[in-house]
Amino acid sequence: MAHKLALIGFGGVGQGFVEILLEKSTKLSKEHQIDFTIVSICDLYKGSLYRPEGLCLDDVMSVIKEKGNLEAYPDQPGLIRGWSSEETITNSNADSIIEMTFTDVTTGQPAIDHCKWAFKNKKNVVMTNKGPVALAYETLSKLAQENDVQWLFEGAVMSGTPALRLPEATLTGNDITEIRGILNGTTNYMLMRMEEGLDYDSALKEAQALGYAEADPTADVKGFDVLYKVLILANVVLGYPLKREEVICKGISELTIHDIEKAKSLQKCWKLIGSLTVTENGIKAAVQPEMVPYDDPLAGVTGAMNAITYTCDLSGPITLMGAGAGIKETGFAVLIDLIQIERSR
Repeated sequence: MAHKLALIGFGGVGQGFVEILLEKSTKLSKEHQIDFTIVSICDLYKGSLYRPEGLCLDDVMSVIKEKGNLEAYPDQPGLIRGWSSEETITNSNADSIIEMTFTDVTTGQPAIDHCKWAFKNKKNVVMTNKGPVALAYETLSKLAQENDVQWLFEGAVMSGTPALRLPEATLTGNDITEIRGILNGTTNYMLMRMEEGLDYDSALKEAQALGYAEADPTADVKGFDVLYKVLILANVVLGYPLKREEVICKGISELTIHDIEKAKSLQKCWKLIGSLTVTENGIKAAVQPEMVPYDDPLAGVTGAMNAITYTCDLSGPITLMGAGAGIKETGFAVLIDLIQIERSR
């Protein structure tokens, strides 16, 4: 029986996920006996469609590419237009809600409400948003458990690189004593270019021109993006209810060419590191630029790549490296979460 999906938010990642389904659905069905059907797409700006039997994805992609919205999607028997996100989550026959809206990271909204509505209606949630996991992990986890549904969010930390699934699935049995990571590609790219001779302002302008940095780069350069990922890692991997105010947070905007040259003279390079260290008194957490020795695996992570090192008592340090952003990569994170739900049904 097909696993029915409702997409809340239909920007780049949502469209990338639909492209993945169009490309991989035959393989998933044939090799893994997994079938996904998108029954609803709801986007604040692009419009809303619901059809209990499923939408034609080829038609969805053609009208989005031609018109930029869903209004030109052809009429079909049973098609309903114009539902809000709440109506879609509450009234649709979807088994799982894919939450991909733009979320305010200071409040976690509207994605926190989307999760609550879904869980209360016995629907799983897969999301790529950091906000709800960082700010409301305990509340939402409890609500999901009470309603016997799953809540998965692999894409919230390192996009399609399985930073959460690795410790959960394959490092089981270890005590993880420390987590250190390069969790923001924008700042890692900028630091690489500063090492190559650019000053901070020039490196930022280049990152913006390449699409790595937003017009307002505050979340990246001040460390806030990494801060939320550190909160997720503490709550999910270490089981520790860390709060924002408990994390030291410094960005890269104060670093100068002099600092870069000093690091080089010590055989080190600067990286913006998110870190969690288990101590006798709890968790020590920080986001800050650090001088990393050249022989540290994190020193070799260049450009917009991400990496994370788990220090384990049995297996020793294990470093995972991969893309930390990207439409296809984040769409893949959604897919692996859905496959996980399907396998546990």
